[in-house]
Amino acid sequence: MSIRETVLERACGNRLRLFWRLFFLRARTAWPPARSLLTVLLCRSARRHGGYVGPGAQVEGVPSLPHGLHGVYISRFARVGAGCRIYQNVTVGEVDGRAPHIGRGCLIGANAVLVGPITVGDGARIGAGAVVACDVPPGATVVAQAPRILPGGGK
Repeated sequence: MSIRETVLERACGNRLRLFWRLFFLRARTAWPPARSLLTVLLCRSARRHGGYVGPGAQVEGVPSLPHGLHGVYISRFARVGAGCRIYQNVTVGEVDGRAPHIGRGCLIGANAVLVGPITVGDGARIGAGAVVACDVPPGATVVAQAPRILPGGGK
């Protein structure tokens, strides 16, 4: 690999191998001082990459993050299935300590927001900018509201 390719690959922000190793190591660690140290290291790494994955989040496998962790917020109560593809600025948030359960093989587009105790079925696709607050059946597609033109807005 040439120097140019190496620099471009590192600049993408998706070199998260260490982040995910620390994440899964912390999940397996039972000794509280070691767990606290791993949490500090993980938070620093997440901040460096511009995102957040809560300490109690359940993640099966490593999700595909094409734009790195940039702007991705995953609640500590969320569950993310294996093979999910999550784009930038996605929020998987909680309401009263209850967060979404995302099935396997889901695609979540840029700037999507998933909140509350909802279930996103396996293979579902959430479009860019969609706000999801209800259950999504497996294989379904959710898109943002259609744009509207408001009269007299510019003058």
